[in-house]
Amino acid sequence: MSINKKPLIILSGPTAVGKTGISVEFALREELEIISADSAQVYRGMDVGTAKITHDEMKGVSHYLIDVCDPSEDYSAFRFKQMASLAIEKIWDHGKIPMVVGGTGFYIQALLKDVSFDDEGPDISYRKELESYADEKGCLYLHEMLKKADPESAEAIEPENVKRVIRALEYHHLTGGKISEHNAKMAQKESVYNEAYFVLTDDRELMYKRIDERVDEMIKNGLEDEVRLLLQKGYDEKYVSMQAIGYKEMIPFIRGEISLDEAVYNIKLRTRHFAKRQLTWYKREKNIIYIDKRIYRTKEEILDLMSREIRNRGIK
Repeated sequence: MSINKKPLIILSGPTAVGKTGISVEFALREELEIISADSAQVYRGMDVGTAKITHDEMKGVSHYLIDVCDPSEDYSAFRFKQMASLAIEKIWDHGKIPMVVGGTGFYIQALLKDVSFDDEGPDISYRKELESYADEKGCLYLHEMLKKADPESAEAIEPENVKRVIRALEYHHLTGGKISEHNAKMAQKESVYNEAYFVLTDDRELMYKRIDERVDEMIKNGLEDEVRLLLQKGYDEKYVSMQAIGYKEMIPFIRGEISLDEAVYNIKLRTRHFAKRQLTWYKREKNIIYIDKRIYRTKEEILDLMSREIRNRGIK
């Protein structure tokens, strides 16, 4: 800990582990304000499929980076870092401590380690070439290219995440290096904040069960109608927003290409794979405080642990 570093709290963990409820209760207890580190909840009109926190669930706690982008806009780690940094300054100006909440580990790393995104400028022509491969030959073809260039990144990035696959291939093309090695190097950098970085975990099979239940709830709450409305407005799979889990899988169902059961199965499967990659990501980060819900079984036990830890670090 450095007395020169300003305070920041992070609450992360795999999808459906219960971050939202704990974050609000902890913010109320410690008078914090919350910054979302979710790559899809930034988009307006994408509520059901992102399990977006509702106004009532916020319980009066200020939240940032939710409903701030149109689905036509690109949202990236670079943009998150810019917007989150501004929100952090604003919260400090309020005399409060910010808490970053979400499961997008790369976004959090970019913020904590002040990751630079301008080391190598974009190669627009190569990017367009890769995009055309994705359109003509499919995302699996592109992912196979990445497996040959950077197997570690291919393991970490799902084939459907075309934007990240292209980014990794572009990095290799520009530098001759692997973005997985670059990310590992960034993970070793010192944080620019005095942070407490909490990660909620639980029994894996229990998490998978909650994922299945959450997807079933999304279907019941109108995910199909939400995706139909977005498509009617012209937002299709060419937009980064519509590559999000739940949206991408519903599109072929709505177009009559697969059944609803197949779409639901695909959402559940892709979400499970995502949760597994999230857990793998945290292993490379330093100074994480794991909160295993098999040990800390009640909300009060979790909140008490978090309160002790932030005080141990001189955050409050």
